[in-house]
Amino acid sequence: MTSSKFQPIGTNLEHRFLGLRLALKSFDSKKVIRLMQLLLAVGLLVLVWRLVEGEQVLEMLGSANPSWLIASLAVISLQTVLSALRWRLTAGQLGLSFSRGTALREYYLAQIANQALPGGILGDAGRALRSRAPAGLFTSGQAVVLERLAGQVAVFLLMLIALFVTQLIPVAVDWPSWLLLTVGLILISLSAISAVLIWIARNSMGKTGRLLKGLAVSSRLAFSPSRVLWRQVLLSLGTALCNVAGFTFAAWAVGFELLFLDALAVVPMILLAILLPITVSGWGLREGVAVALFPIVGATATQGLAASMAFGLTFLAAALPGLAFVRSARQPKAEAQDLGSLE
Repeated sequence: MTSSKFQPIGTNLEHRFLGLRLALKSFDSKKVIRLMQLLLAVGLLVLVWRLVEGEQVLEMLGSANPSWLIASLAVISLQTVLSALRWRLTAGQLGLSFSRGTALREYYLAQIANQALPGGILGDAGRALRSRAPAGLFTSGQAVVLERLAGQVAVFLLMLIALFVTQLIPVAVDWPSWLLLTVGLILISLSAISAVLIWIARNSMGKTGRLLKGLAVSSRLAFSPSRVLWRQVLLSLGTALCNVAGFTFAAWAVGFELLFLDALAVVPMILLAILLPITVSGWGLREGVAVALFPIVGATATQGLAASMAFGLTFLAAALPGLAFVRSARQPKAEAQDLGSLE
């Protein structure tokens, strides 16, 4: 007789398979990814801290000029206002109407969420969710995407113009060939990706093709007629210049006199690097790129790290007004699930 403590082999395998399925079901991949992003941010900060004189960075931050920090805070806050107006303009062109005050409140909410949570997009997802009436979540999501895209295009074009101008000025920075080659490869890659997306939009009848066609239609609505286009251009250039000025003032605060023309080329590279959603609000990535690029413009790597950290802390301080709106932005459980689907 078979002892009761033994189970048939098939039954044991079924139990193990069932246990594995339950374990996988309870496994929250999003939480793991966010934890990894946080750990990567800390790891990168520790790495650059060890590569430079970390104690000297603390001294620079401790003795930073408060006037320049306040100036940095002011232009970063102005950048938030201009971004909110750009979003309101974009959304209005797509049929979403809300007041300037609402746009500013929602933008502050998005910024505080992006600063606090890994990935840097959850705040924008929430902004799309809360502004979805009456046109729907798809349209509000497009408004957010197009608004953010307009800002990043302005930063990239500002960088290209500054690099071109500095090549024509004999006393300007002599950019290393590897940097110019990297920028050229990025430009070629973006052009190729854009060409592929345009081809898919024109020729594909699948879900991706329909999505890209809809985005193309929304883009035409958001940036036309010409009077709207010029407002978009001015607002986007304004936000880009505010970000560059904010970083420049942060560098001045910690003791390095970064020339504004050099900043127009270097700072956009630093800001564009943090678009990679692999850390918390770009921390670690931003500092690593600053440490690599600041010696090109005559600074030390230590000054690059100090300037980047001063800018990051100032940007965080500029986003703090968003805390005042957090309570009013609480959503029912069903809406929170919708937000999760946008991540």
